Amino acid sequence: MTRKNTQEILAAVLEGAKRAGADAADALLVENIAASVSYRLGKLEDIERAESQDLGLRVFIGQKVAFISSTDFSPDSLAQLPARAVAMAKMAPEDIYAGLAPRERLAKTFPELDIEDKSEPSAETLVDWARGVEGAAMAVKGVTNSEGGSASFNRTAVALATSEGFSGGYSGTSSSLGVAVIAGEGTAMERDYDYASARHVVDLEGADAVGKRAGELTVKRLNPRKVKSQAAPIVYDPRVSSSLVGHFVSAISGTSIARGVSFLKDRMGQQVFAEDVTIVDDPHRRRGLRSKPFDGEGVANRRWALAEKGVLKTWLLDCASAKQLGLETTGHAARGTGGPPAPSPTNLYMEPGALAPKALIADIKSGFYVTELIGMGVNGVTGDYSRGAAGFWIENGEIAYPVSEITIAGNLKDMFLHLTPANDLEFKHGTNAPTIRIEGMTIAGA
Repeated sequence: MTRKNTQEILAAVLEGAKRAGADAADALLVENIAASVSYRLGKLEDIERAESQDLGLRVFIGQKVAFISSTDFSPDSLAQLPARAVAMAKMAPEDIYAGLAPRERLAKTFPELDIEDKSEPSAETLVDWARGVEGAAMAVKGVTNSEGGSASFNRTAVALATSEGFSGGYSGTSSSLGVAVIAGEGTAMERDYDYASARHVVDLEGADAVGKRAGELTVKRLNPRKVKSQAAPIVYDPRVSSSLVGHFVSAISGTSIARGVSFLKDRMGQQVFAEDVTIVDDPHRRRGLRSKPFDGEGVANRRWALAEKGVLKTWLLDCASAKQLGLETTGHAARGTGGPPAPSPTNLYMEPGALAPKALIADIKSGFYVTELIGMGVNGVTGDYSRGAAGFWIENGEIAYPVSEITIAGNLKDMFLHLTPANDLEFKHGTNAPTIRIEGMTIAGA
């Protein structure tokens, strides 16, 4: 569907909503193409391709709001959609915080983010990637089995229009490949994985490198030991350190703050991290995996320092949560076609620190280097943190041997204040963080 046709559809739906009695409305159209391949033990297992279109309409009658979505783009269906939405809104309860983004906050210009690869890898290319990434992993000595290699391509086009006069759209692509393999035999087997993704194929890490790394990571986990329960420094590998940033962002979501269910609800403007910690959300990062030129309500978005030198600077707000808190939206609304917007980050990262990872662990006589986290034992209200983990034991500043069946515990309020980032930040995912060291956590082992 061309951009012109998309905007014509959205304009017609909004006009239909007005005629049907809506005071205000917005419409979102999402088109998606997804192709994927899986390859296991030298054989092609699956090859899939799916194309979809989805239209979501939100209408307001006073403070009453209703949502309706459809994948039927026939003229008759589109003509009937607004009246059905308005009929639903008339029966809905009032929501005093519902409403469109104000006209003065809407994006007027859209930055060029270079998030769409105009070319698309062929099915044969995806097969080559999947076969190659698994083959490289299986070639590592000690690898005995495979859960499969995979490769995928996705193209998504988003168009939004509101009765306040906003009209905009963008398209983005992503390509990815990955593999999970097993080392060892019988009850002594261990599993690990690796993957890579990028907006443009030219930026995607090669299958050989990803597969080899997955195999090597798996073999290193063989013959894990148990450790005794104790308090010790814990170092998070970049593969898992980003989860800590995710917990922070969940705690500063406007929805949680407005409901009073966050352990950071009273900490605005206060020191919540160590002074050398800054956390940034940047929707305009060029080729960023979550980059977008405006938010889910058409609001102009921008780079935010969420925490700067350890001080909490802002909540993540959409229009509704901002209204509840007596504030203004920060341009963090995200949405689908079937429900209301909600605050959500984009390209989220913790800025790097001063020390290299090796220097960060050099003075640890006994500690735990985490490479895998299990379970979701995090209480967003109190900050209590308890998760299963696996990784490597640190002795005298060096990685000594693999360990497993460990639980690590603490409270995020204390963990954040005793957190030190290394200097090895890489932008590989939507949320990124360098290696992170945290003092004084509890390790529950054998």
